[in-house]
Amino acid sequence: MTTEHGQELHDLVLRGGRVIDERNGLDAVADLGITAGRVAAIGKGLAGRRTRDVTGCVVAPGLIDIHTHVYHKATSLSVDPDMIARRSAITTLVDAGSAGAGNYDGFRDYVMARSPYRILAFLNISFAGIFGFDKGLFVGEATMREILDVDRCLAKIESNRDRIIGVKVRVGGPATGELGLGALEIALEAAERAGLPLMTHIGGPPPSYAAVVSMLRPGDILTHCYRPEPNSAIGSDGKILPEILAARERGVLFDIAHGMGAFDYRSAETALANDFPPDLISSDVHVVCVDGPAYDLLHTMSKLLNCGLALEQVIGMSTSRPALAIRRPELGHLGIGAAADVTVLREAAADFVFTDVSGATRRGDRLLQPVACYLGGQEMEVTRRPFEEPFLAHGHHH
Repeated sequence: MTTEHGQELHDLVLRGGRVIDERNGLDAVADLGITAGRVAAIGKGLAGRRTRDVTGCVVAPGLIDIHTHVYHKATSLSVDPDMIARRSAITTLVDAGSAGAGNYDGFRDYVMARSPYRILAFLNISFAGIFGFDKGLFVGEATMREILDVDRCLAKIESNRDRIIGVKVRVGGPATGELGLGALEIALEAAERAGLPLMTHIGGPPPSYAAVVSMLRPGDILTHCYRPEPNSAIGSDGKILPEILAARERGVLFDIAHGMGAFDYRSAETALANDFPPDLISSDVHVVCVDGPAYDLLHTMSKLLNCGLALEQVIGMSTSRPALAIRRPELGHLGIGAAADVTVLREAAADFVFTDVSGATRRGDRLLQPVACYLGGQEMEVTRRPFEEPFLAHGHHH
């Protein structure tokens, strides 16, 4: 349908925002036209049946949190995916191994199928998934070879490739116990045979961060890249460990995954000063960190913004790059014809004291706030963020 001037009439036009689309090299003030649930045009003066003025806002591809725990109510560590998505304007949540082959079907049928949001998963190499994780409770799921069953993992992947995008293993400290790198070897075998990336959690030693990252393949993801000592990315010389630099050269991806134990200011600031930014920003949201210090993806993005990353980098690390990391190139960008997954944010002046997992604090002067969220062109509900609102300048909130 066209207007009287022969101009295409879109279903919806988001007018006058700063459109940031890393994949397509776009960072400009423009209108975004959506028709039939897809991105139809980006340009000036677009006409729409409905228009929404988003002047002064950032219009980004739908946010993708590549590390969450959302097998809600069936695993002790998981939170409600819809609540998280609503408050942080996320369109895609990737669960990082809450479920293994033994309980994935419940995740698929009772959580994924009932959520309006796109939920994908790394399948835990452990048959039971993450079963013993709560406040003050940590039972490693990768301590015994008997429950790290490659064949069962592969069978579950083969029948669920629509939603399972990789394999997950938690390595280090009590997660693997005496099995240590043996758990990583088994998980790598499963990922290799499935032709999918492996996401490996790095915990406290043993094994060492260097030993773990040295085993990863191009496209594999080291999650919790800025974890604190012991087992941080920083050597005794104050520089990034050579094995980590070699892994990045090789194509290993480094993910924040803030959580309760993984984002440390000293590690992050040293890494950034040594020109070692993350590839991916994620929250590792779960029951122990959902009320701080991680909260969710949007809060973690604000934290990295206040560490000196540019806004367009932070957006890219939360949209295009995670989409490519999970091999879903149709997601994470605003190219013509792409599904209209769109997150609209406001970069608000604030006075907020951020806290890392070791209790260290930093003052920040900006907080990203959700304005709107569209999933396949459908407007989704966006809720308030009471943990940030009191700290916004002039108490301004929508």
